Amino acid sequence: MKKPLILGLFIGYFSIFGHAQTYDVCVYGGTSAGVMAAYTAKMAGKKVILIEPSKHLGGLSSGGLGQTDIGNKYAITGISRDFYRRIGQHYGKFEQWTFEPHVAENLFKTYIKRAKVEVWYNYELIDVQKTNGAIAKIKLQRNAQPSGSREVVAKMFVDCTYEGDLMAKAGVAYTVGREANSQYNETWNGVQVHKAHQFPDGIDPYKTPGNPASGLLWGISAAPLAATGSGDKLVQAYNFRLCLSRNPANQIAITRPANYDSTKYELLLRQIAVEKPTEINWGVMHIADMPNQKTDINNKGAFSTDMIGENYDYPEATYATRRQIVKKHADYIKGFLYFVGHDPRMPAHLRQQMLEWGYPKDEYLDNGHFSHQIYVREARRMVGAYVMTQRNCEGQEKVTDGVGMAAYTMDSHNCQRILVPNPATGQMMVKNEGDVQVGGFPPYPISYRSLIPKKTDCTNLLVPVCLSATHIAYGSIRMEPVFMALAQSAAVAAVMAIDAQKAVQDIDVAKLQNALITNPLMDGSQPEILLDNDVTPANVTPTGNWQTSKGGGKYAATQLIDNSKGATPKTVLFAPDVLKAGRYEIYMFNPNAGGGGGNPDEVAGNQTGKASKTLVRVRASGQWYEQQVATQQQINDWISLGTFQLELGNGNLVEISNKNADGIVTADAMLFVPKFLK
Repeated sequence: MKKPLILGLFIGYFSIFGHAQTYDVCVYGGTSAGVMAAYTAKMAGKKVILIEPSKHLGGLSSGGLGQTDIGNKYAITGISRDFYRRIGQHYGKFEQWTFEPHVAENLFKTYIKRAKVEVWYNYELIDVQKTNGAIAKIKLQRNAQPSGSREVVAKMFVDCTYEGDLMAKAGVAYTVGREANSQYNETWNGVQVHKAHQFPDGIDPYKTPGNPASGLLWGISAAPLAATGSGDKLVQAYNFRLCLSRNPANQIAITRPANYDSTKYELLLRQIAVEKPTEINWGVMHIADMPNQKTDINNKGAFSTDMIGENYDYPEATYATRRQIVKKHADYIKGFLYFVGHDPRMPAHLRQQMLEWGYPKDEYLDNGHFSHQIYVREARRMVGAYVMTQRNCEGQEKVTDGVGMAAYTMDSHNCQRILVPNPATGQMMVKNEGDVQVGGFPPYPISYRSLIPKKTDCTNLLVPVCLSATHIAYGSIRMEPVFMALAQSAAVAAVMAIDAQKAVQDIDVAKLQNALITNPLMDGSQPEILLDNDVTPANVTPTGNWQTSKGGGKYAATQLIDNSKGATPKTVLFAPDVLKAGRYEIYMFNPNAGGGGGNPDEVAGNQTGKASKTLVRVRASGQWYEQQVATQQQINDWISLGTFQLELGNGNLVEISNKNADGIVTADAMLFVPKFLK
């Protein structure tokens, strides 16, 4: 009974709104997710329009966030993983998760060009019209110019903005801020005061120390501290992920910004006086090295690049007001960098370290060499057909309709800077509130229902970025590679809904899941084969007593570890089910045995405790090939074992052995990448 209604609605679009431009799929928001959604729908044969309110594609991934927050590489699939493979190709590697902004933006443009996606830049959404519970038409305005309006009619819409603007104007239920823990039976949501990114006890909050009548220093709120776990409408702090250059030939000096006010940074001086950092990296900010002597700088500590408390209005603000908020953040951070490098009250060694850096000449050429994308960590969040919660992150509740995975720590930056009494003296001191960092769980599935509104809200909209999740669960999900993977899933779902003439709530999710597995790159190419001790245990056979470790840089949930140095012979055998014979390049994942995960090359050599070489044998086409693989390098990375002709079936094998090992041997994941065409 429902199909004729949907079909009639599609036909009605073209008759009622004939003056508007018509498409199968309209993607609003040219973020990393927006590019992947548009690419996916176009590769599936649909007529697609991608609309971006600014003049850049890629969002944060091209806006300075080059130190990719992964959590666990197993969680990143499909075209999202392909993005990081292509980044790797640019830098001469198989796969890479750190990169320069212009490299990312050029790659996003390559996807658009390859699929021949039509893109409208500088168009902002001003109106949404719905018919029979579905979006019928949207109206856009060019950079707040009434004469530059356009209209779009589409069968399906995908909101890939960081703010959820299309979702909101379509009348879909959403929330802003933090839920109370009691609302979804959580423990890490709502108001939280912890030790990370926190002021040491005793930092005086007043302009004149000890004198409340002098007023509070800039950035401190007089709001009272609410009960732990209580909900509110506060939003975790934004900043810019900063790309600077250490190369003198590629630097522009960090000069005094126009709206500079040194009094904004008084708290930094008081913090430094107590903590006495020796380095600006980790002492004042977090400087992550990027290729070609560049950085991705993020907040570190109680007072850093996060502009706490100045973004509360951003999620629901007009575009004009958002531009003012963005400028305020940019002015603050530019002033922060200048203050650290030039204010005579800063310790000389920190000033000198800051002066080693400058804005990069070859980045952001149309924006004064400063990032064009503010880090919107969180804005609106849909209240959809299913709400992801802390229970999903920690594995207490597992969905069966997963169409993507997340694995990052439940992470929230601070939401406010307030006064609390010093327990030692009773005097008021300054503290930050809102930071949460809770991890230790394996990758978990993200429900398809969290990407779609309730059916009563809208039947032809998918929301893979401002998806349906609580504040604390969103803190784990909200990573760029995850957004890209979910956007691909959303686009495939949109295509299926069009083909079946159904609402997005009524598609066959099992069919969607299968499509993502069998055609992960949307080009019909032969999928690679991944074997892992957790994911495909039937294809991974350990011999001997291997330790199963949940720590280190494991792929998926665990890795197998042996530290007997060959005293007792042990092996792990990987046996792929090869569905199509041909030449495959085989890669062995080389995890850090201890410590954390992280990006490749963060640790190497003897400090890893790993064997300098590990014996690996490959059986292909009936023959064994033996090699000693250097395993103190390329940590948390894939190591190529070479290209082999694999026969059909399960007769091909890879064996990892502890024979003659002089350190820890790890066995985790094996990847078989086809080197032939479809």
